[in-house]
Amino acid sequence: MKKQNGILALIAVCAIGFGCATGQSVHTKEKAVMGGLLGAAAGGIIGHQSGRGLEGAAVGAAAGSVAGGVVGSAQDERETSGVSY
Repeated sequence: MKKQNGILALIAVCAIGFGCATGQSVHTKEKAVMGGLLGAAAGGIIGHQSGRGLEGAAVGAAAGSVAGGVVGSAQDERETSGVSY
């Protein structure tokens, strides 16, 4: 259990680090970090049910970061183009 907590903390720190890369706008960073954290949590829970919690957390963090980054990028594009939906 202690090893799992350490790995999940490492994943969270990496997600925050990747989300704070330069050249991206505010929403992209925020959504990538939030997506990574939520994805890691969901992946860890789902993976735990099959006995592979760490792998599930890693996959969930990666997928969540990408999905969150896409959503945040779309928000940034919408704000810069002046189009409202």
